[in-house]
Amino acid sequence: MELSDANLQTLTEYLKKTLDPDPAIRRPAEKFLESVEGSQNYPLLLLTLLEKSQENVIKVCASVTFKNYIKRNWRIVEDEPNKICESDRIAIKANIVPLMLSSPEQIQKQLSDAISIIGREDFPQKWPDLLTEMVNRFQSGDFHIINGVLRTAHSLFKRYRHEFKSNELWTEIKLVLDSFALPLTNLFKATIELCSTHANDASALKVLFSSLILIAKLFYSLNFQDLPEFFEDNMETWMTNFHSLLTLDNKLLQTDDEEEAGLLELLKSQICDNAALYAQKYDEEFQPYLPRFVTAIWNLLVTTGQEVKYDLLVSNAIQFLASVCERPHYKHLFEDQNTLTSICEKVIVPNMEFRAADEEAFEDNSEEYIRRDLEGSDIDTRRRAACDLVRGLCKFFEGPVTGIFSGYVNSMLQEYAKNPSVNWKHKDAAIYLVTSLASKAQTQKHGITQANELVNLTEFFVNHIQPDLKSATVNEFPVLKADGIKYIMIFRNQVPKEQLLVSIPLLINHLQAESIVVHTYAAHALERLFTMRGTNNATLITAAEMAPFVEVLLTNLFKALTLPGSSENEYIMKAIMRSFSLLQESIIPYIPSVITQLTQKLLAVSKNPSKPHFNHYMFESICLSIRITCKANPEAVGSFEEALFLVFTEILQNDVQEFIPYVFQVMSLLLEMHKNEIPSSYMALFPHLLQPVLWERTGNIPPLVRLLQAYLERGASTIASAAADKIPGLLGVFQKLIASKANDHQGFYLLNSIIEHMPPESVDQYRKQIFILLFQRLQNSKTTKFIKSFLVFINLYCVRYGALALQEIFDSIQPKMFGMVLEKIIIPEIQKVSGQVEKKICAVGITKILTECPPMMDTEYTKLWIPLLQALIGLFELPEDDTIPDEEHFIDIEDTPGYQTAFSQLAFAGKKEHDPVGQMVNNPRIHLAQSLHKLSTACPGRVLSMLSTSLNAEALQYLQGYLQAASVSLL
Repeated sequence: MELSDANLQTLTEYLKKTLDPDPAIRRPAEKFLESVEGSQNYPLLLLTLLEKSQENVIKVCASVTFKNYIKRNWRIVEDEPNKICESDRIAIKANIVPLMLSSPEQIQKQLSDAISIIGREDFPQKWPDLLTEMVNRFQSGDFHIINGVLRTAHSLFKRYRHEFKSNELWTEIKLVLDSFALPLTNLFKATIELCSTHANDASALKVLFSSLILIAKLFYSLNFQDLPEFFEDNMETWMTNFHSLLTLDNKLLQTDDEEEAGLLELLKSQICDNAALYAQKYDEEFQPYLPRFVTAIWNLLVTTGQEVKYDLLVSNAIQFLASVCERPHYKHLFEDQNTLTSICEKVIVPNMEFRAADEEAFEDNSEEYIRRDLEGSDIDTRRRAACDLVRGLCKFFEGPVTGIFSGYVNSMLQEYAKNPSVNWKHKDAAIYLVTSLASKAQTQKHGITQANELVNLTEFFVNHIQPDLKSATVNEFPVLKADGIKYIMIFRNQVPKEQLLVSIPLLINHLQAESIVVHTYAAHALERLFTMRGTNNATLITAAEMAPFVEVLLTNLFKALTLPGSSENEYIMKAIMRSFSLLQESIIPYIPSVITQLTQKLLAVSKNPSKPHFNHYMFESICLSIRITCKANPEAVGSFEEALFLVFTEILQNDVQEFIPYVFQVMSLLLEMHKNEIPSSYMALFPHLLQPVLWERTGNIPPLVRLLQAYLERGASTIASAAADKIPGLLGVFQKLIASKANDHQGFYLLNSIIEHMPPESVDQYRKQIFILLFQRLQNSKTTKFIKSFLVFINLYCVRYGALALQEIFDSIQPKMFGMVLEKIIIPEIQKVSGQVEKKICAVGITKILTECPPMMDTEYTKLWIPLLQALIGLFELPEDDTIPDEEHFIDIEDTPGYQTAFSQLAFAGKKEHDPVGQMVNNPRIHLAQSLHKLSTACPGRVLSMLSTSLNAEALQYLQGYLQAASVSLL
């Protein structure tokens, strides 16, 4: 695409259409942009539009499109074509920083993100002047430009907070510190001075405080991995200024908004984070500053109101105290009983209260409320911080703290009892306090794993939790109901099993509650209880114990999906999946109605898939229904196909990318249920599965390979007779996969199935070409993973077609090739093969080469006979060689960048491990002994003399053991 006005005009029109609400206009425009994004100059056209377009909406749209384009295409993936040509890359890097700095804030943010994506790949090696270019802009004095630089630096450096330590990372951070730390410190000091100069100018202060927030964030990122020498030397400057900013109060920066945090609150909360970082990681160096920070933060907590806008600040401030109080050498600051009482009374209890804002979220924004409360993403809620502080204090002062709070809990419960309908919030706070006091250690999987001995959890459960859940109306006091259900969920390991069994019908009943939070918690609690393990790793709650509740459980779960706000509730769908898994054949009578409801749901959500977890559990539930029913009655597979195929066809025709990998997995499961034939409905689909476009998406590859394997296992002869013209297409897929380091193992899975199942004559003409392709790949890039797969393949080939056929095909490609493969690949590398079945295939294959291949006994290949036998005994007896050369860094399939649907394996569509030599050979060691015995009978004396002169003593000893076990001897 040329940089011409005509192309700019075309691009403008298509960008406009991508904003159209009508999918008939929007989708084709998106497809057009997708089709041209590989063209040279495309990104430069977007940048030109973003700079020169007269319409703001087009500028913004171009900036978002550009950022997403960079996100999808910038990373260069080994074995895959470079999606952006080099000249475009150079031009982008040359223009993007000045363009970002001169753009309005909305566009600046998008370009800043794009720079950080490019930086993650190219900085510092391929973009050495990026930092210099940015630091030079600090001199401009224009804070719009300075903030653009700071924002970009923040998005570039924030990954230092969660990267693993490595020399490469340290080198990069050192480089950044050398050129960035001093200018940043000077900018910090200058900005603080400007704040006092402009103390009465509201608009100037807003810009300056935005800079200070970014500077404070950069401080956190640059100090996270280790304490840099520069910051240690300049700690006085940073900490004194941070401390004075914490105590600063400027009326001009206060906002009237009760919800949104203002600049002052954001800055103070970041400073609390910075102080907590130093208190935790660099406590020795930070010690001189700690007491004044504790005082300042304490005062901040006592004087800050309950409004939502202060939540982040208060929670970060409390987190600071929590991190300080659990360090042994700050213990003295908290020892005094009065201090403890004061913290409990003034900080913890007030921040555990259920506020009007929480109530509003509970009722009107339940999804966010659940995310925070259940999934622990409430890191910045006051309650979570207060809870962490309680845990921190209990580390050294468990007795006194429990004593102080027991008084509070009792008085709160008494208040509630006086007038429940008015005082229910007191009980809510009491339950929360008990929970935070009792839970010392918690995991998502097991709930509480360590509890405070001083709190009697079962007694509290029976006296205060159960009565709420047993009340006749499920819709009364929804917050307390949710608290009660959450209590069961959290303390499921501490409460005795009989109490859990009493709770199950109560939880099933609460699936009907109108409150989204209540019925979601009920579903989640059931799902968690069903996963608990008892003795012998069996589920704690058995299918027999659930028998009286099966019907009402399934009815209420599916009904809950029809409640307003829960039509795609992932917790309910996960509970459905878990119930199926626990109940097994008890669900069979309900399957006809269940599968109808699941397919209707599938059809509805396929129109616009938006909840990945919900979708995943839905497909898992479909797989479970199929597995459980067909285990009892294999004939039932037909009725599932009838129910599902219409929806599947629609999903494939409409190219619903998110669902296609799932559809292939369910189809594999269904096809594997057939005994030895492929129904015509599957054969009609077969040619479509070979279309190259399907194989372009990484997420499709594993499920598609498995589906093709199912076709080959169930109907290779049908393919050979009715679709022989498709065999080249099948091999084309293998050729594409084998060329990629990330997917070559999938290519081998497919090839192994072709070799194992296809009638030999149908692939005869292609065999030599297959080997040539494999050798080319071996020469071009030999990786451990490829070698392992290659070894399994050649041995499987040997098992299927015989050792002589293997030797002949190698030597037909190039004379003496067979010997080279033995000497250079099989003998030195066989120890790397992993997996029981894979090792067995290799053992049987090598045994055939040793005992059923005449050239091994009477040509120049004979010298390899003993080394090969020794390698085979090594495969049996030595530990697996799992070393991988340093230069091999595999790109994980799931790690390829961009928006391609990642592959999500369905646990309940799992494939049984298949052993292609299972029927032929049970014990490969005994098989070797028997085969050697047979060979020695054919040529007496030869085998024994070779063994006695050349095989090492240890290997000989093992071999004698095999011969004894097989009750045979050598002649």
